[in-house]
Amino acid sequence: MRALVFHGHGKSSWDEVPDPTVKEAADAVVRVDAVTICGTDLHILKGDIPEVVPGTVLGHEAVGEVVEAGGDVRTVRPGDRVLVSCISACGRCRFCREARYGQCLGGGGWVLGHVIDGTQAEYVRVPYADFSVHRLPGALDSKDAVLLADIFPTAYEVGVLNGRVRPGDTVVVVGAGPIGLAAIATARLFSPGRIIAVDLAETRLAAARRLGAEAVVSASEDPRRLVEDLTGGAGADVAIEAVGVPESFELCTRVVRPGGHIANIGVHGKAAVLHLEDLWIRDLTITTGLVDTFSTPMLMGMAAASKLPTSALVTHNFPLDRMEEAYDVFSGARADGALKVVLERPAA
Repeated sequence: MRALVFHGHGKSSWDEVPDPTVKEAADAVVRVDAVTICGTDLHILKGDIPEVVPGTVLGHEAVGEVVEAGGDVRTVRPGDRVLVSCISACGRCRFCREARYGQCLGGGGWVLGHVIDGTQAEYVRVPYADFSVHRLPGALDSKDAVLLADIFPTAYEVGVLNGRVRPGDTVVVVGAGPIGLAAIATARLFSPGRIIAVDLAETRLAAARRLGAEAVVSASEDPRRLVEDLTGGAGADVAIEAVGVPESFELCTRVVRPGGHIANIGVHGKAAVLHLEDLWIRDLTITTGLVDTFSTPMLMGMAAASKLPTSALVTHNFPLDRMEEAYDVFSGARADGALKVVLERPAA
């Protein structure tokens, strides 16, 4: 088969590799019908996640059809159309029993495209299939469903739920890329008073407005002043960091009110300064997190009922064999206005 293979810092290519096979009785092999590229994949290429070794097939989000299942798999069978979650779960360890699947101790967690071969390929082996794939409703289109593998549950769980967004809150989302936009969309489920989006790209700020942000501001201006003006000097109740650079995290600490919440979603490759000399007195709650995907079935139901704006985030579509071109477009998002790119297997 063909797959997008990581070859070290800044290097990847669409290569011919061996087909995956069932290795353990809990595995399933899925034919990939739709896949997308995540900002985390770009972090891997930049060297921010050194545990990804050269030769690894990248990707952790997909929709496809089960073509083979191990003897212990009970919830899906060959021919089922499924969502491949970005998180795999053994279902038995302490953290899985607490629904903290991202912290799985039994060989799961974020493994696809990280420590084992991932989804940016024609086929993928999925460990612990009973807990790591979800059968899809027939009405849910593949290019919409693939956004439920990572960005929507990540934004909802790590951003909105960890940030404890409540009715009437002022929520600042720093970073209006796909994750930030999904955070805006899912924050709206809790009826916040206002959402303020911060980004450098005008196209992304325009997308934030379309998805429900009442105010937008360029990060190159003075987001703190806008937040203070809109809150009578109090600051935001919740600040969601959705970029993964020190400056965006430190901005969150400046715009949040005393007693507020900072929810970090971004993947950080550099140290960010935590100014405890200023923050110790402000009663702040700072959360970090890897998505657990416990919310995926609920979000899938909402998407099937047209209650989530998944299509609004897809700006570019490619056939699967144009993976390298799709990476070029996605990595140059500020120049070409890309949000999510979706690659699909050509119809037979």
